[in-house]
Amino acid sequence: MSPITEDDIANFLVNTPDFFVRHAEILGTIRLSSPHGNRAVSLQERQAELMREKIKGLELRMMEMVRNGGDYSVIAEHVHVWTLYLLEVSKAIDIPHVLVKRIETSFDIPQAAIKIWDVNKAAKKESFAKGFSEDVQKFANTLNAPYCGANTGFEAVDWLPRPAEAKSVALIALHAYEPSRVTPIHDGVKVTPPAIGLLVLASEDEHRYHSGMGTVFLEQVGELASACLNRLR
Repeated sequence: MSPITEDDIANFLVNTPDFFVRHAEILGTIRLSSPHGNRAVSLQERQAELMREKIKGLELRMMEMVRNGGDYSVIAEHVHVWTLYLLEVSKAIDIPHVLVKRIETSFDIPQAAIKIWDVNKAAKKESFAKGFSEDVQKFANTLNAPYCGANTGFEAVDWLPRPAEAKSVALIALHAYEPSRVTPIHDGVKVTPPAIGLLVLASEDEHRYHSGMGTVFLEQVGELASACLNRLR
């Protein structure tokens, strides 16, 4: 006969919930080691400690949710102010410059740059409409959502004033959205219009943009920028 193991005892107790009802006197004699020292505590004390730890964890999660909620409100306000700046631009040719300048100041972004390749004849001579390859245009068309992560040698990083300082980046594709039209749906799938440009945000902090971060506001920035840039097409 094989010896009884700890797993056998654990399974017995789990599958025999009335054991301690029949042997209530045992509960008062069980002593467990405390995680807060070498002393032994009763089962009830250990359960109380576990409950306090659980409550503390829930409190920390609640505080994090409240903090994130505050962060989202601040970001939403920044998006609002940034949009107002774009709406005040009278000359279409000035939109890319204002867009980049104000996104740096409104969102405290060290560096930003933009390139647009589907522009009208008058805008083709501007710096934002040249200096990019066909590969970067193809890459922009593959971005169904903003890329957030480490700078792994993207061509778009070279558009920045100080490329060597870009440790993490957000790459946002700009699309040919038509004014007053929703994104088309085909067979139940959202159809993304072709890319007309690419917006790059960069930071010397390698953790500022990462793959696990939310991209809702970045997507909104991309859509707002695309709508404004329609004036250059």
